[in-house]
Amino acid sequence: MTKLIISVIVAVWVVTIALVSVQNASLVSLRFVFWRSIDLPWGLILSGAAAIGFILGGCIPLLGNSTTDDRK
Repeated sequence: MTKLIISVIVAVWVVTIALVSVQNASLVSLRFVFWRSIDLPWGLILSGAAAIGFILGGCIPLLGNSTTDDRK
């Protein structure tokens, strides 16, 4: 649980830094099949992807086997 909290804190900081840095960024849009997003600053997309990666990386240990190995 601690790793998840740390990952969320780092993700929030990455997004905050991106929001501050959008002043001088070029606009891009994400395209997937027929879906297209609005034009967003490149830094915001990049930091959003990093934030999602941090959050998912923090959740991966929670998905594993939580039983302890008592082999001696």
